[in-house]
Amino acid sequence: MILWLVLFVAGALALMMMRAGAWTWLVAELAWIWIGGMTDQANAVACVLLAILLGVPTLLVAIKSVRETLITRPALDIFRKILPSMSATERDAIEAGTVWWDAELFSGKPDWDKLMRLPPPALTAEEQSFLDNEVTQLCAMVSDWDTSVVWQDLQPEAWQFVKDKGFLGMIIPKQYGGKQFSAYMHSQVIMKLSSRCSVAAISVMVPNSLGPAELLLHYGTEEQKNHYLPRLARGEEIPCFALTSPYAGSDAAAIPDIGVVCKGMHEGREVIGFRVTWAKRYITLAPVATVLGLAFRAHDPDHLLSDNAEPGITCALIPTSHPGVVTGRRHWPLNAVFQNGPTSGENVFIPVDWVIGGQAQVGKGWRMLMECLAAGRAISLPSSSVGFSKMAVRGTSAYTAMRRQFKIAIGKFEGIQEALARMGGNLYMMDATRRLSSLAVDAGEKPSVISAISKYHVTERGRMLVNDGMDVIGGKGICMGPGNFLARVYQQIPIAITVEGANILTRCLIIFGQGAIRCHPYVLKEMAAAADEDHDRALQDFDKAFFGHLSFVAANMARSLVAGLSGGLLASAPNAAAEETRVYYRAVARMSACFSLLTDVSMFVLGGSLKFRERISGRLGDVLSQLYLISATLKRYEDDGRQSADLPYVAWSVQDALHRAQEAIIDVLENFPNPFIAFALRIWMFPLGLSFRKPSDRLASEVALAMQTPGAARDRLVVDAYQPDFSTDPLGSGEHAFNLLPQVHEIEARLKQSVKDGVLPAIPQSLIEMRRWNARAMEQGLISVDERVVLDDFAHYGNLTVQVDDFDAGFDMKDALQKGQAPEIITG
Repeated sequence: MILWLVLFVAGALALMMMRAGAWTWLVAELAWIWIGGMTDQANAVACVLLAILLGVPTLLVAIKSVRETLITRPALDIFRKILPSMSATERDAIEAGTVWWDAELFSGKPDWDKLMRLPPPALTAEEQSFLDNEVTQLCAMVSDWDTSVVWQDLQPEAWQFVKDKGFLGMIIPKQYGGKQFSAYMHSQVIMKLSSRCSVAAISVMVPNSLGPAELLLHYGTEEQKNHYLPRLARGEEIPCFALTSPYAGSDAAAIPDIGVVCKGMHEGREVIGFRVTWAKRYITLAPVATVLGLAFRAHDPDHLLSDNAEPGITCALIPTSHPGVVTGRRHWPLNAVFQNGPTSGENVFIPVDWVIGGQAQVGKGWRMLMECLAAGRAISLPSSSVGFSKMAVRGTSAYTAMRRQFKIAIGKFEGIQEALARMGGNLYMMDATRRLSSLAVDAGEKPSVISAISKYHVTERGRMLVNDGMDVIGGKGICMGPGNFLARVYQQIPIAITVEGANILTRCLIIFGQGAIRCHPYVLKEMAAAADEDHDRALQDFDKAFFGHLSFVAANMARSLVAGLSGGLLASAPNAAAEETRVYYRAVARMSACFSLLTDVSMFVLGGSLKFRERISGRLGDVLSQLYLISATLKRYEDDGRQSADLPYVAWSVQDALHRAQEAIIDVLENFPNPFIAFALRIWMFPLGLSFRKPSDRLASEVALAMQTPGAARDRLVVDAYQPDFSTDPLGSGEHAFNLLPQVHEIEARLKQSVKDGVLPAIPQSLIEMRRWNARAMEQGLISVDERVVLDDFAHYGNLTVQVDDFDAGFDMKDALQKGQAPEIITG
């Protein structure tokens, strides 16, 4: 009897995972009953009862006409009643962009081979040359200290260099005079600039992200492209795009900026256009822009354009020199002091030809913006966050390896190692996510959900990373000056958190709210069928989607249980995966099935109210996000050639993300409105208990040690970040001294016996005193001239790194800023 029942359970799970059709189920059920009868596991009466209980419902589902009448039609009526209302802007946001690897993670059975087949991101020879030369030159011209304290902007020669060298036209095709760089190259440029100066990165980033050039490329008329794109590429025009209003930051439907269709005079003739009134805030480059991209809500009360309904949100390009356009005033964004400010206008007449795309695109602006933002969000802020994080990791890890306390380097203390491990693990995963998201854009995708995941989680991990760095370097981090590599970044972190969709909004509404509909293989089809006014077609389409959905849920129920009972061993992993990472692929596949199951149950239980249960949807989004971050990390490990020295970074970041995903699932279940369903789901998904633990202390120490060891592994962690000149820059000095450490340790190890014998005093903790110790060792004949140079260089440049900037007591910072003077600084 037990074997017969086990056969039933095993067969049912197998059919669920195979997503077998109703007729296959019917045959399997009858075969199982027949086996029971033939082996005396069930008598004739029992066999008949089982055939009725199992076979009749299955038969009803198998016969399409019966199924549609008894099941599909009532289900469609219920679905139409519980389907949440959706505004036009919400629909545009959901339908904008494309789905990619996020859909695989939603499937419960990700196709790993699809990910593995993607080529590693790479630069062309032209792109590499630009990165090595022009981008490096710009980095050398600027710094966070100079832009924030001395200039409150890029200095004039840096602005001119940006224009002359084509930084503002990186995404513009060569036929218009642009660079036509890839998305990955765009990301590389922004990352490298951000590792040096946030103002430079932002000033370059915005024209190449969500701005007039991007919109013109996709939607502009040929006349608009031919006029503006060459001028933008040459830097003759500086663009900005004005979307945000003080009263409608994230709610586009509430944009108060109005353009009324009317007739007016333009260039001596009467034309149809708009009389536009707007008041925008937080517009990057607005104070210096020469061309203003403007989003407003169009009204056509006299039906001059169309007899249809009101046209809606519209995007136009307006020269800032046009009468009535007000720009020039500035906001002061947290000492990043990039050009950012308000713009306004009252009853400004513009011709309809200034609408991006012309009259045909009137009212289609919101969809245009959402599709462009889907790509831009994947590049700009993730790249800038990775850039400043690489700078923070480089500076902090070097500092901890050189700074001595209690006669040992502070990087050997476990408390410091705990923070360093978080920094290193987070950076490895952040950079992997940036690379994979850029690859998606270069593959032709406009990955709306993935871009939201990248923006939110890379900026949040960047915030954690910089906070850890500030904790480690302590007092040096809180004293402003050119030698402080973290203070300005620490101040500016909220900018990345806020712009291009504030992170709270992104997490609670976009990642899961959009992903649950777009990435799910059936929900959007069910919604489309429910909205179809052709009843016969709607019934057929809904029948196919609804029963496909039920099969999908059943498959993920089976996968999550089987994977849970096997500890993940029976979950899928790619054949080409490295043996050392295969366990992580299986873990992601298992969690993908659990996530998909939990998503479907949540949508079923909460229905339309899930839209407003932001804490639950936010946590579900967290699960999807962590699975994407892990996928990116595993892909990076493969792309980098399976470098064994990088395994501590891989293991720490993946284990941390798996634990976060598991905790998010538990948080959903503990706050689920139906505790009985929540309890059943927890037992079903984690039958052997919670599986994923935080990274161990031993692993954290391995990561911290790798970060404090000069060599290829650490170089890969901070690859392509700007390395300043060690003779003129404190951060460069620290890196130079850090690279001398292996030689210094070797010399000191050899001299320990001389210290024990009293020939030399103890190795000093202070790098200032180290030079005298070096001289003593030289006098005793214990080191060579070359070794003395190494030790002296280490003492000198290491001391520059450790020192804290200070100023003359009579220095008046406010007065100097007004005069544009830099302070005289003593760096030790």
